[in-house]
Order: sequence, then C-alpha cells, then structure tokens
Amino acid sequence: MIVLLTTSEQMRSIDRRTIKEFRISAYSLMERAGFAVAQTAIQMLGATCRKRVEILCGKGNNGGDGFVVGRLLTMQGADVRCILLGDRSAVEGASRTQMDLAENGGARIVQINEDSELDLLPGTDLIIDAILGTGLKGPATGLAACAIQKANEHSSPILSVDIPSGLLPNSMPPNRADMESWSCIKADRTVTIGLMKVELATYPGRDWAGRVDVADIGFPKEAIDAEALWLSMPSLAEMADILPRRAQDVHKGSVGRIAIIAGSPGMTGAATLASEASMRAGAGVTILGAPASLQDILSTKLTEVMVRALPETAERCLSLDAAGPIEKLISWSDVTAIGPGLSTNDATSRLIRKIVASSTQPMVIDADGLNACAEDREALSNRRAPTVITPHVGELSRLTGLSSDQIAKDRICAARNAAHSFGAVVVLKGAGTVVSSQDGRVSINPTGNSGMATAGVGDVLTGIIAGVMAQGLDAFEAAILGVYLHGLSGDLSAATIGPHSLLARDLIQNLPEAIKKVSKECLRD
Repeated sequence: MIVLLTTSEQMRSIDRRTIKEFRISAYSLMERAGFAVAQTAIQMLGATCRKRVEILCGKGNNGGDGFVVGRLLTMQGADVRCILLGDRSAVEGASRTQMDLAENGGARIVQINEDSELDLLPGTDLIIDAILGTGLKGPATGLAACAIQKANEHSSPILSVDIPSGLLPNSMPPNRADMESWSCIKADRTVTIGLMKVELATYPGRDWAGRVDVADIGFPKEAIDAEALWLSMPSLAEMADILPRRAQDVHKGSVGRIAIIAGSPGMTGAATLASEASMRAGAGVTILGAPASLQDILSTKLTEVMVRALPETAERCLSLDAAGPIEKLISWSDVTAIGPGLSTNDATSRLIRKIVASSTQPMVIDADGLNACAEDREALSNRRAPTVITPHVGELSRLTGLSSDQIAKDRICAARNAAHSFGAVVVLKGAGTVVSSQDGRVSINPTGNSGMATAGVGDVLTGIIAGVMAQGLDAFEAAILGVYLHGLSGDLSAATIGPHSLLARDLIQNLPEAIKKVSKECLRD
C-alpha cells in the first residue's frame, strides 16, 4: 500500500473539490475530522470521566475541528475548556456552527484577546492543539505564538489536529539558526486529516508531530485522483510488493551480477562497504574493480567479492588506461556502481566521465563519481541507460550550481528538478531521504535515524541499491527499496547498540534482518 502525501495546496484543492463537486459539506467534513481526533484523545486519556482537557482553538477550520472535539469529549464526561484565541465575531461558517454546538453541548468556550489572559490550568490531563492549520505563511505570532509556548511549557501531553501549529507548509524548515526558538507545537501525537501531509513526513515536522495517525474522513477517491498526487512515502507492505522474489532453481548468475568501480589509497573501506552491501542485498556475484596496488589489501578485506586489478596512476588512483578493462566488466554486469572512494585525481575524474558517458548499462553513481560529473554535466545528462545518482546536499550543489542552503530549503524541489535535468533517479541523502524519478514522482523515506550520520553509510547505500537493482527492479523501485532497507538496517542497528556507537558495517550486518522483516510482510500477504 502506497502512502500518498499532499502539499498544503493539494489538500486545499481536494477539500474544495469534495465540497463543490461531490456535495459533501464543510460541516460534515469538520464533524468527521473532529470525531477522529476525539477517538484518539479518548485513547490518550483512558477513562474520560472528569478528565480535564484544554483545547486551544484558532479562528479558522482547525479551530472548528477543535470545537467538535470539545463537544464530543464533553458528551463523554470530560471537563472541557475550549480556549478561543481571538474574538468570537471572527469565527465564521462551519467553524462558527461547531463553536455554538460545542457551547450548547456543555463545553466551556473562553475567549482570549490578550497574551496576559492566557493561562493553561494545572492538573490538565490533555492539551489539544487546534490553533493553526496548513495555511501558515511565516512564523506564528501574537496570541498563537503565546499559546504554542504555553502548551510546550505545560507538563500535559499534547495532541495536534492535522499538523502541529506553527509548522510551515510543504516541508519548508525554518533557518537552522532559528530552529530552537521557532514557535511550533511539540506534539506527542498528531491526527492528520484525510491524507498524510508532506510536512509530517519531512524534518523538522517528523520530530515535532510525534506519532502520526491519518484519519480517513471520506474524501472521494475521484477527488483525490483528480489532484494527480506525485508525493508518497513507502510502507512496509509496499516494500514487500517490490522485494525481488527468488525461484528455487536460480543460480548466482541469474540473481544479479554487479561491477563496482571504487577505491583509492586510504579509501579501501568505501570500496569494501559498497561491495559487501551489494551481496548482502541479494546479488549473486560482485566484482570490484580497483587500482592494482590495492588488490592485496582489498582481497584481504573481502572474501565473497572478487577483486579485479585495474591500471593506475603514479598516485595509485585509476588511470585512463583502465577504461578498456572497466568496459569489459560493465558488459559482463547487470548493474555497475561507480564512485565510492575513487578520489578526485584528474585522470580518474576523466576516466569516470568517459565511463559514465559511454556505458549503456544500468548504473549507480555516488561520491567521487558525482564529483567528476560535476565538472562536465553532459556526461551524466546524455546517458540513456537507467541511472541512479545518490548525492548528499554538497554533491547535489556541485552538480546543479545551487547553493547548499537553497537545496536544504526545499529538498523535494531540488531533487525533482535534478532528476528531470539529468534524466536520472535522484536519491538526495539526509534525514528523510528524498527519491525522485525523472517523470516527477517523489518518495520520502520513513526509515533511518541520527546514528546513520557516520562515515561509510553512503557507500553501504550505493551497494544496496545496486544489489536490488541487479535483481530486476527498475531504477526508481530499486532506489526506493534500497533506501528503505538501508534505513531499516540502521534502525535495527540503533535498537541494538544505540545511535551513538553505530558504524556503517553494522548496517551490513543487520541488512539480512531488515530484508527478513520485509519478507515476513510478503508472507502475510
């Protein structure tokens, strides 16, 4: 099952289409949304009788949802106070109707016009955040900012309606310098309405939202399909669907042959990690092509991977004379991975560009492979074979000419534009790795943790993507599955040894368990 993601604009469009074309009223949608949030609130409270609940309500639709929750919890015996941030006269439409119903149903409505009037009661069992929705254009100010601060300082758990108030739309993070002081609810749980929002799938929203539940409130499928959503987040079930299956009569040559071109003095670890990861991902045979003088070192490090000695420069990096032998390796292979630890030696960079431009086989390009292509982007953009590139922000900056800050401000847009420009699947690494296809589809990865911010983890990812791609997946599927398994391996590693001590090789050791976890989902299906 694919988890679709929406931008703020797309969600508003779906909402408008539902009301206008399918004749489902705003009142009805608000009623359903409030009911879903109330059910989660009841779970968090346990027994609701005489439990004290503070609901912070804005003047818009988010506040209207909050009034519905207030009425329903009051009916369940909770002591509810709906705190309206602003004047009653500013509440209109369905939200006004719901406010009146909540008050008539016994919920207290308290109007607050000044910061000094706002005070959350001690002994509150739950705070419900229904202040601001997805229409925010900048930092929260005034009463909203005050309410956010008061809620975060309170000892009670917080449940947010749709998104945590203060979270900017479409995953746009505040400047790094402003992160600590940014006015945003730090929720324990969030019930998002209708569809998963991109803000909740990317950072910092993933941290600030807590556990996220998606409430299906009956948006018609046709209203959603008409939006042609292009953002998604892979689920375990979806990964099970695309995980390569193996017949009983396969042999090593039929389940993926990989050529990896990697390594230079001091960087044999990158070559080793990528090679081992490709085989742990299920490839039948991997041959590592590396500078000749490194063959003994790499042969000692690697047991199952064959090492092919290639011509080298005086600096012991790959030379242009290696082009012929590499082309033979590529012709033999199903997929080639090029780049980990190759160095930025001038001759090696020219070799990389030549290989990338001339190869007609599927390829995964990382690290120094990308650095070489940054010097002549046509080597990459002129490729016609399936290609996956795996840059971090700095590497994508060199490839595109955008600054790192520009990319970090909108990673989704940067990855999508690069995929279109280069005709390649782009894996923009980082927290919430972004995978974009050439045709504009984008996947936000849900797995992974802070312990993966350590040397060599990217080399492991290159090997995993090459490994699953060689088993017959297309480039986009291979990238999504490879990134998911990579993050899941990191999560399994962190669960065992903690994030602080995690090493890249731990991911390779836990990759079989990650694949087994996805395989078990296959068996359930």
